[in-house]
Amino acid sequence: MNYEAVIGLEVHVQVKTRSKIFTRVSTGYGYEPNTLTDPVVLALPGALPVMNKAALDAIIKAGLLLGCEIAPVCKWDRKQYFYPDSPKNYQISQYDQPICLGGTVEIELPGSARNVMGEHKKIPLTRIHLEEDVGKLNHGANDSLVDYNRAGTPLMEIVSDPAMHTAEEAYAYLTSLRATMIYGGISDCDMEKGQLRCDANISIRPVGETKLGVKVELKNLNSISYVRDGIAHEIKRQIGVLERGGIIVQETRDYDGMTGTSQSLRSKEMAHDYRYFPDPDLMPVKVDEAWKDKLRAECPELPFDKQRRFLADYQLPYTLTSALVWDHALADYFEAAAKLSGKPQATGNWIVNDLLRELGAAKLGLADSRVAPAHIAALVKLVDSGTVLTNAAKEIFVEMFATGDQPDAVAERKGLNAAPTDSNGLEQWCRDAIAANPKALAEFKSGKDSAINAFKGPIMKAAKGKANPKLVDETLRKLLASS
Repeated sequence: MNYEAVIGLEVHVQVKTRSKIFTRVSTGYGYEPNTLTDPVVLALPGALPVMNKAALDAIIKAGLLLGCEIAPVCKWDRKQYFYPDSPKNYQISQYDQPICLGGTVEIELPGSARNVMGEHKKIPLTRIHLEEDVGKLNHGANDSLVDYNRAGTPLMEIVSDPAMHTAEEAYAYLTSLRATMIYGGISDCDMEKGQLRCDANISIRPVGETKLGVKVELKNLNSISYVRDGIAHEIKRQIGVLERGGIIVQETRDYDGMTGTSQSLRSKEMAHDYRYFPDPDLMPVKVDEAWKDKLRAECPELPFDKQRRFLADYQLPYTLTSALVWDHALADYFEAAAKLSGKPQATGNWIVNDLLRELGAAKLGLADSRVAPAHIAALVKLVDSGTVLTNAAKEIFVEMFATGDQPDAVAERKGLNAAPTDSNGLEQWCRDAIAANPKALAEFKSGKDSAINAFKGPIMKAAKGKANPKLVDETLRKLLASS
């Protein structure tokens, strides 16, 4: 029997704010344990929460970016559970009146052609709500210690509909969602720092069936690759159970990305009753049109929209746009350089092929580079004018990256400028090359334009590699036309 997987993701995203959601104490990562706390975080008697508007701004902005309906009124609820990472023994969250409803995340379907923008799909969202993060348990050999530095950090939970069917779709969804949050300045989404965490709900059913199968929740998917691998593992496991005549049990499983295996954590019968009720210390929040309009004006162009624009306006190949648009700073860098150079494709090639290579080798980020957009534009112009040849430009780029010097200064210092070519000398080299290759001459005359390249090698050899390629091409065509 053939089976179809049905997948929904619950993604927790830490909101990038200076202070925590219900208190002025700072957020942060890497501090000494339990130093980012105060009476509100530790739930000391008499300490009351005060709403952080910056956290509300962030979730409304996220909702606008993802096309959600922003609720005119949202409220806060207490989610009851008893665990050491929650000092209050409840979590302030949103239950029946979340701030964002619906919306979609656009993905590019796996298997699309490499050189053209492939088929896209929009994964529907159920809701996005805002809550406070909990502390972190650090487990030792004989004991566990709790660090409350993370407790109280504003946290968005983004819940998708069960609308994905492969591990690759889930990977594309999480990649696209992460980029949206980074583009919007909502979160840095560093999974190593716990700023983005994901649980997957997976079921399978016979192909053609519309009823959902028994759901298994997969936890501890602490990298985007582990999300993909864990889901693929769980789909395979569930199919194996059914093919052996077993039944799928509704449960929560822990996935170990290092070994590629999972184990049961708890069954349905052990599920918690959270006993939600409205938080008596926090008032409902009204979101009016003026508030939404202000945040809508701050929303950036999203990666796929930017890619479509780069393809249309700059006539860039798909491969270049795919490398440029997923990093907001890199896309802005490209546009600045392309505006200065007037040659978008050449500019994109230098950034994607050379700048990213040098940054990777040096283990630097774009912000650390000595090469500004103006450097790239100047190098493009040098090559386009024939002042330097492409091979020499490659050498210039490496030196420019290391020193931050302008490309013309590097070319002058290293003697890499193309030598001025005497027109009479160039014409003679061209005549000699044509005379030495009658076969290429006949092919060119018969309409094979690429045959002209057979003459260029001997000419460049005669010019010791420093002839202007544009002049060579122009001179050859003039002589060939009269031959």
